[in-house]
Amino acid sequence: MDLCSAVQFLENKTILVSGATGFLAKVFVEKVLRIQPNIKRLYLLMRAADVNSAHQRLHKEVLGKELFSVLRGILGSNIDSFFHEKVIPVPGDISCENLGIQDITLRAEIWKNTNIVINCAATTNFDERYDVALAINTMGALNVLNFAKLCPAVKMLLHVSTAYVCGEGTGHIMEEPFCMGESLNGTYKIDIDGEKKLVDEKMKELLVEGRKEGIALAMKELGMKRAKFYGWPNTYVFTKAMGEMLIGHFKDNLPIVIIRPTMVTSTFNKPFPGWIEGFRTIDSVMASYGKGKLKCFLASPELVLDVIPADMVANAMIVSMVAHPCQSCDRIIYHIGSSLRNPLKFSSVRDFTIRYFTKNPWINKNGKLVKTSKVTVLSSMPNFLSYMRIRFLLPLKGLYWLDAIFCQYFKRVYMDLDRKVKVAMRLVELYKPYLLFKGIFDDKNSEKLRVAAMEMGLNVDEFGFDPKCIDWEDYFINIHLPGLVRYVMKQ
Repeated sequence: MDLCSAVQFLENKTILVSGATGFLAKVFVEKVLRIQPNIKRLYLLMRAADVNSAHQRLHKEVLGKELFSVLRGILGSNIDSFFHEKVIPVPGDISCENLGIQDITLRAEIWKNTNIVINCAATTNFDERYDVALAINTMGALNVLNFAKLCPAVKMLLHVSTAYVCGEGTGHIMEEPFCMGESLNGTYKIDIDGEKKLVDEKMKELLVEGRKEGIALAMKELGMKRAKFYGWPNTYVFTKAMGEMLIGHFKDNLPIVIIRPTMVTSTFNKPFPGWIEGFRTIDSVMASYGKGKLKCFLASPELVLDVIPADMVANAMIVSMVAHPCQSCDRIIYHIGSSLRNPLKFSSVRDFTIRYFTKNPWINKNGKLVKTSKVTVLSSMPNFLSYMRIRFLLPLKGLYWLDAIFCQYFKRVYMDLDRKVKVAMRLVELYKPYLLFKGIFDDKNSEKLRVAAMEMGLNVDEFGFDPKCIDWEDYFINIHLPGLVRYVMKQ
């Protein structure tokens, strides 16, 4: 493992980044531009109808974000010319051959110049339509691999996956690759081509039956059904796992690094603490509590939540790039998380959230302070279902009969409560695998990378990704929750 200076390594390099408008990709792009202004070029692949639309997305959804304010302060009036020279928006789509890049000249230029390919593109909806998730998370990964193999100067492909491709594993989850066709329950071998044909046949069936309006729901149901058939809890992690399989199977001699982050949260340190975009997995729970909407929650107080700040993931990506170029060994997999080295219990997150919103109450749209109330935490699914039955389902049944007796006088109230209960039950069913997750992510490979980085003198403050340095109380109360309020809840 040869670790030269990360800054030196990035000098004069050309990097292609897919999924460039995503949260993690933005943190990575900002980092690269800030630490190495002599990067040759960043090609940022994004969904767009044409070059003009891609430029608009680039400036509105990437470079215009507050995340880039430190870089703007460094470069001052030179920032626009710097972006114009270094950052090239590329309209495309990873679900298509050649990444959907229609401009032949631009495509040839990218092939010729690219040294590193970073695949951050994904649809992260747990119950995404199966056709969409299969196209992006599975076949998209293969399309990125095939594109990278056409770049004569390419040194490696770094693929961002998720630690939760392990499904509902328990005990120590190792940094191990999937074999082609491997299922989690070991009952049947996965035929990815067969899954594609299944989607096509289902789509034809729906169109023949004239059920166009029901396609989205039918595809969501099919994805969840196929995921559970092979042992995964949802469509997202199932299709991400299949993407990893294809990359490993068809990699040939291309060096591959697979980064598997856990639950990615706001920045810990650089470019500044607390930047976040959109609700991450645990954030919706904390925001709901702060707004006074959370009445009950499914989680064991002793449950270990594995969260990791986004800048630490970006640091791990850069350090792994430096460590593994042109090494045609098997896939190198890194878990980037905290559950092994700095475990965080749900009870601690609960206490931090209560303390923060007690001291800093949310102000609702009417300008009134929201007073939070005690939340009932239920440690098992049977307990949760019993609570829901007593607290909501029985009153809902009573309201149903009252509505019938009083000639639908209570219809609107009944329908509103019925909708809320169904949404709550659906969300709990989707999030249950994570709320009750009992696995600990082993990170031996990541620890070796950290040790090698320190031995070679990489700046820990700039490139560190050791979760041991995080004081969770300080992070949540003084960094993450204020960032969540500022950048997500107030938007």
